[in-house]
Amino acid sequence: MTTLDSRIREGLLEAGIPAELVTELLIAFAEAKRRFYRNDLRPSEIEGARFSEAVFRILQWATAEQYTALGRTLPSVDAMMNTLINAASNDSIRMHIPRTLRLIYDVRNKRDVAHLSDGIDPNQQDATLVVRNMEWVLAELVRMYNNVTAAVAHTMIVDLVSKDVPLIQEFDGFPRVLKQLRASDHVLVLLYWRGSQGATLDELQAWARAPMRANMKRTLKSLNDRDLLHLNHDRYVLTHLGEDDVETRKVLEPQ
Repeated sequence: MTTLDSRIREGLLEAGIPAELVTELLIAFAEAKRRFYRNDLRPSEIEGARFSEAVFRILQWATAEQYTALGRTLPSVDAMMNTLINAASNDSIRMHIPRTLRLIYDVRNKRDVAHLSDGIDPNQQDATLVVRNMEWVLAELVRMYNNVTAAVAHTMIVDLVSKDVPLIQEFDGFPRVLKQLRASDHVLVLLYWRGSQGATLDELQAWARAPMRANMKRTLKSLNDRDLLHLNHDRYVLTHLGEDDVETRKVLEPQ
């Protein structure tokens, strides 16, 4: 477990959320993201439902200090939403989170994800919608229960997502990129993995393959000129454009 994972977990536990629900929440979130990055899209939707069930139990606990036991069937989504809208004063608990979870359920249960239409793969469409909404829900829980601002909560979730990169395997802290990439993509993957922490020039040179090291400064300048990264003091950090570029081109896929 990373320091960031621990920070999120500890904040939720300190707020009183039962440990088994925190564990279920974070496992379901991490599993969906791992499968999404591997382009294993249908399980992302299934794990999205598992994640939603964990969150609904957390909302039950938040409003009644009791919840449907794990392993037992939850009430219908409509019944839970009606209960929450009448039991909570916090708008996120009453409306925003339940409605987002309802969307995740509907994508799983009511869409024909195997059907192709107009050249668009709905598997990719729907899985992307599911994981982005999961990110928002988790960030909202972190904002409410970890006692941080919305901006800090978003950064924590981005970092939690970024560190879960199947393309990288760590050996005693050394990140091995498990794919032959051109130098610029190698750097982008490493910076995506580091999240808002970024990396120094020395770190990137140490982690790069030997042929890439001599031209590392040129590679970084090219990425900076394209607004894909930013030099923040002595650390290189991906911009939002850089994150989108890595995800859109599926650079993180192992194969």
